[in-house]
Amino acid sequence: MNKSLNTKPRPVPGDWDRRGLPGWTYHSRALLTLEKREVFQTHWQIAGHERYPVAGRLLDDGCDRRTRAGDLGKDGVVRGFHNLAAIAARGSQRKNTAIARGHLSARFMAGSTTSTAHCAALRAPKASAISTARNSACVHWTSEVWRGFIFIRFRSGPQPSVATLMAPFDADFAAWRSEELLPAGDTWTGELPVNWKSIRDVDNEGYHVAMAHPALQDLYGRTYSDKTYTNGISASFATFGDNPGRLWSVRNYVKFSPVQDWLPENRRRTWAYFGVFPSGVITFTPESANFYHELPVAPGRTLMRSRTYRRAEESRQARVARYLAARIDRETSKEDQMLSIWSNESMKSSAFEDFHLSDLEFGVKVHHDQLRRVLPVTRLPDAPPEDRIEATNENLRSLDAEI
Repeated sequence: MNKSLNTKPRPVPGDWDRRGLPGWTYHSRALLTLEKREVFQTHWQIAGHERYPVAGRLLDDGCDRRTRAGDLGKDGVVRGFHNLAAIAARGSQRKNTAIARGHLSARFMAGSTTSTAHCAALRAPKASAISTARNSACVHWTSEVWRGFIFIRFRSGPQPSVATLMAPFDADFAAWRSEELLPAGDTWTGELPVNWKSIRDVDNEGYHVAMAHPALQDLYGRTYSDKTYTNGISASFATFGDNPGRLWSVRNYVKFSPVQDWLPENRRRTWAYFGVFPSGVITFTPESANFYHELPVAPGRTLMRSRTYRRAEESRQARVARYLAARIDRETSKEDQMLSIWSNESMKSSAFEDFHLSDLEFGVKVHHDQLRRVLPVTRLPDAPPEDRIEATNENLRSLDAEI
């Protein structure tokens, strides 16, 4: 196993607080507003791959903002663009209004904008500021390209640079030659009628594989393992090929998946998942890669977004294996979506009091702890009044700073 896989993983302690987030945090509109601003705007979001950046909505908080981790310019530099709808009347647009240009390497970059309106999703202005904000071009965001993937952050936050954050996985991404990936189809988007945290709760533990994912269990369930690291990153690994597979997709995937001689021997039959707080995941199989994440829209609505990548030199056999892997993954995604819906529904029940997490759900606890650090109001077992959630959070944050 690569040394990078053993760089400071967090062992499951013998005695730990097994309480998860309280149920009210899954259906509070005021808390979701804080999550958008204090979690999703201040933490790294995956915006695609530098070989072929993608377009798509990254955040939606009272305005329609579409972010393109844009087109390649003549100089080969990726440009970023915003489309910002006005929060005041009219929402008039001035096309091709350039703000700034910059390289995607830990520098502030905004590319160009198609609107002059300040957007509430960045930082909601006070009412008195709307008139002045309306005519001011806005939006600078920090961008980094790491191992071929584009990461953006709308405001400064607690995470270090992407290179520092992802350092434990650097050797793994290098082994998979992630910079060489090419797109395999369009970006997929969809919505699920759940709170975004319900999706993360399912995705942050793997013990349900045996019970809920027949194809994955058939493929690699005997070897699946989760690892958690500092700063909200995680990794999961599983190897296949120890049996021929019973299900049609699995049996044929094992049969057709070509041996990639350029991969390290211990990665030629590996499926791997790398998580980045708050909701990003990059996956690798021997013949393909994928990223996916979830973005909050409303307390009970979440935008899901993903894209698959292939190898530049793809044989017909590898293409067949990629199709079969996608077929397995598609069924798995449907199963996870149902689990998320059931989990989210339980939060609405008056009988629900709290999670009691097992050792196999330590990844869920780590994710919840990250949220508790950013938003201390989520530590409260009972919900404050909706109109007091932000103030309560600020009071608790001030107390934390004094300790």
